Amino acid sequence: MTDTAASVPAGPAQRALDRIAGIAIAIAAAALLGLVVVQSWQVFTRYVLNDSPSWTEPVTLLLLATAMGMGAAAGVHTNRHFGFFLLHDHVKPAVRRAIDVLVPLVIIGIGGVIAYWAAVLLVDGLGIRAAGANLPQSINYLPLSLGGALMALFALNRLVLALAPDRQDELPASPAPQDGDL
Repeated sequence: MTDTAASVPAGPAQRALDRIAGIAIAIAAAALLGLVVVQSWQVFTRYVLNDSPSWTEPVTLLLLATAMGMGAAAGVHTNRHFGFFLLHDHVKPAVRRAIDVLVPLVIIGIGGVIAYWAAVLLVDGLGIRAAGANLPQSINYLPLSLGGALMALFALNRLVLALAPDRQDELPASPAPQDGDL
C-alpha cells in the first residue's frame, strides 16, 4: 500500500487515529506472544509434568479473540483488509470514487454489527464463570466488541477522506506488494 502519511501532514485527528491503531497493533502482538507462552506452558505441563492446568484453554481463547479483534481493526486503519484492489485500479475515476465510498460504508456496517452483538453477548454472560478460569464466560466478546468499534471508527475516517474532494489523494489506491507476496 502506498504510504501517504509521509507526503501529507497529518492533522490531530489523524495522529490520534494512528496512535490508537498503533496501540491496537501492540495489543494484538502482545496477545499473540501471550498465546505462544500459554500454549507452550500447556504443552509442557501436559506432556512433561503430566498435570495440565485447566486455565490455559479459556486464556488462549481470550488471547486469540484479542489478537483477532485488534488485528482486524488495525487492518482497516492501514487499508490491508480484504478488498478488490485490482478492480479498483482498473475502473474509471467516478467508479473508483464510488468504491472508495462504498467500501468504508460496508466496513462501518460490519464493524458496528460486530461491536453491538459482541457487547450484548458480553453483558449477557458476565454472571457465568468460565470453566477452568476465574473469568466470566463471555469475556472473549470484549476484544471483539472493541475491535468492531475500532473497525467502524477507522472506516469512518476512510469515508471522510473519500468524501473530501481536497483530500482524495490521501486514500491509497491499492496495497503495495510486500516482501513475500506472490
